[in-house]
Amino acid sequence: MSDEQNKPVNEHVVEGELVNDDEQPMTADELEQAMNEDENVARIAQLEAALEVANSTIEGQKDAVLRARADMENARRRAEQEVDKARKFALERFAGELLPVLDNLERAIQVADVENEAIKPVIEGVDLTLKSFISIVEKFGMEIVDPQGETFNPELHQAMSMQETTEFAPNSVMAVMQKGYTLNGRLLRPAMVMVSRAASGGVDTQV
Repeated sequence: MSDEQNKPVNEHVVEGELVNDDEQPMTADELEQAMNEDENVARIAQLEAALEVANSTIEGQKDAVLRARADMENARRRAEQEVDKARKFALERFAGELLPVLDNLERAIQVADVENEAIKPVIEGVDLTLKSFISIVEKFGMEIVDPQGETFNPELHQAMSMQETTEFAPNSVMAVMQKGYTLNGRLLRPAMVMVSRAASGGVDTQV
């Protein structure tokens, strides 16, 4: 027999189990520590899984919050635009009713006899009233369209007649019969104008 076979085996039974004498059995504390370590590993794995689920939930909630915030911002912006539009053009009808008053004041000044000293104070009063009137309506976004000498613009002007002339370039406004008005950039009334043309040309009078 070999030496390995002849080597005595130091074994004995501990609590019904065969234990090699070279391997010391675990004490109660060591056994408890090992069990606690296993429990800790399991608990850590459980916590990591819960953390991953929580992170996923948080990311989903972040997206929902961002979408809700974007929707709210869009709704606020639309509301502001609607309010701004209503504010700008709420006076449109009222302003349109004021235009004949402005026209009459201007017409009164144009036809008045400025050489007559007796009515000169009246003319000055009418002129002052007209200027004050215009100053007030301009504060609310109304602007005068008085295109004398300008190029005819069918978006702002309405050609009442055309006349051949060499004094003006073709398609120019020779005379303004009635001033136009805009309200916050929107045409309230086009200017009524006379347009120049060359002998062999014309102008598109469609507004």
